[in-house]
Amino acid sequence: MTRSRSLFASACLAALLAACTSPATDYPVDLNEPQIIPDAGPAPEQKAIPVASHDHLVAMRAQIAKIDMAPDTSFLTPEEVQVVDLLNQAANLMSEIYKHQVNAGTDELRAEIAATSSPDKDLLLNLYDLYYGPWDMLDHDKPFYGSEDRPAGAAFYPADMSKEEFEGWIAAHPEDKEAFISGYTVIERTDDGGLKAVPYHEAYAEWLVPAAGLLRQAAAITTNESLKTFLTLRADAFLSDDYFESEMAWMDLDGPIEVAIGPYEVYTDGLYGYKTAFEAFVTIKDPAESAALDKYKGMLRDMEGNLPVPDSYKNFKRGFESPIAVVNQVHGGGDNVPGVQTIAFNLPNDERVREAKGAKKVLLNNVMGAKFERILQPMAEHVLVDDQAPMLMQKYMGAETLFHELSHSLGPGTITKNGEETTVNAELKELYSSIEEGKADVMGAWNILYMMQRNELPAAEKENFLATYFTGIFRAIRFGTGEAHGKGAAIQYSWYKEQGAFTVDKATGKYRVDFAKLEEAIRSLTAKFVTIEGDGDYDTAKAFLDQYGQVDAAAEHVIGTMTDIPVDIQPVYKDKL
Repeated sequence: MTRSRSLFASACLAALLAACTSPATDYPVDLNEPQIIPDAGPAPEQKAIPVASHDHLVAMRAQIAKIDMAPDTSFLTPEEVQVVDLLNQAANLMSEIYKHQVNAGTDELRAEIAATSSPDKDLLLNLYDLYYGPWDMLDHDKPFYGSEDRPAGAAFYPADMSKEEFEGWIAAHPEDKEAFISGYTVIERTDDGGLKAVPYHEAYAEWLVPAAGLLRQAAAITTNESLKTFLTLRADAFLSDDYFESEMAWMDLDGPIEVAIGPYEVYTDGLYGYKTAFEAFVTIKDPAESAALDKYKGMLRDMEGNLPVPDSYKNFKRGFESPIAVVNQVHGGGDNVPGVQTIAFNLPNDERVREAKGAKKVLLNNVMGAKFERILQPMAEHVLVDDQAPMLMQKYMGAETLFHELSHSLGPGTITKNGEETTVNAELKELYSSIEEGKADVMGAWNILYMMQRNELPAAEKENFLATYFTGIFRAIRFGTGEAHGKGAAIQYSWYKEQGAFTVDKATGKYRVDFAKLEEAIRSLTAKFVTIEGDGDYDTAKAFLDQYGQVDAAAEHVIGTMTDIPVDIQPVYKDKL
């Protein structure tokens, strides 16, 4: 996030980073095979539960660096502190919902682990709480406790339901289609073995009812009218599953408290990508940094026009209002908490809101700053040859993050296929998240290059940006190619390899970037992503992911050298300010 110099000023982030330090932890790359540790259940017929080995568990824990976050909230008024504390409580309820969206039997399974006699019980519970379940999110969701694979559809669908059954039911009961593919229903099995759609406000009433109450309490306290309106409408939406009006109100939110809370992303639904996961971001806005980025939202239409595709793929119907907020996160909830941490988000996802008002880009300054210091900057000496490694610049991690989020608002959204109006998400189904995240990454890079052409960013730093961007691809690949961002990064790597944008030094295994070829490959890959989305062809998208969605031995080798660098961070926030 930069101006002609740096919109994410180094001094600003340095102060934040000083409060976000934690000693690095080494961890081995070669993990031992799982061992069998018997469960402590009293029944003699109880089967032994497969549990990963001690060394494996230790290595898993070391991949995520625990960091106490202490953002400055001293400028908040007593009224604002009360509101934030109530929002934090509501955020914790989003976590309870999300745990049950991941695994319907999560409470019972955690209790089972707590009752075991395993010497690694505390470590198992720590990892279970870290990942909201017994599956390693950084290793293709492999189980570290038990042998059950993570269901592709999480707990949004019956565990024994196949795609064929789901689609067959809709074909036989077309009146159920809207409810079945809704982002706000859980599919359950009926007593007679059939299927039914249960609205979120019924399925999760245990947590949504008190969450709505907390939002209403906060709305009653705040004197910020835009916040009062949003919280009141969002409380209503929790009990009705009608989020449109509250999403529109969220776009108008103004003031120091910036909160996103509710069902948003579809990454967890790996079966179809239909079902939204509950999450929360409770943040405090940095007004100076936010104002410094305002000019970019006025350039979205120009960015759309500059996409390297025929005009038929460009989308000028979307709203280009798109406010930008730079914030410090003070609490998280739900899908925002386990595993890889979000450094920015672009919401809402409702295409009706996007076409009316655009989408808001929220950048989590303190989370991003911690990741640059602890992860991206140290990675450079592992990824790049010695004369290119020092070229990384922190402000271009911020710039790529900003333009990644801006790019979510560009390109196809609502499309026409076979004469009918539909959306890219609906057509690409479970493939959409990986395609969209890859698109936003490379289109973000394309737009930064465009800003340099326009002298909005310093063209003299083009190679610094490209070196930072290329290294960032490896940071995302480490999340695992089973995760949307990691898969999107793998696509970029494979495409750039095919285009000759880098070479690998045989002696060191490190990469030398050909900056001119990388720039051209960014252009061609941007066009590829946009046309795939604009065509909305599932088979073409799948073939593209199958061809480019993995990395080669050279990349795996480099990633294997990063034993001194955590894969990601685990921010720890206070429940009360």
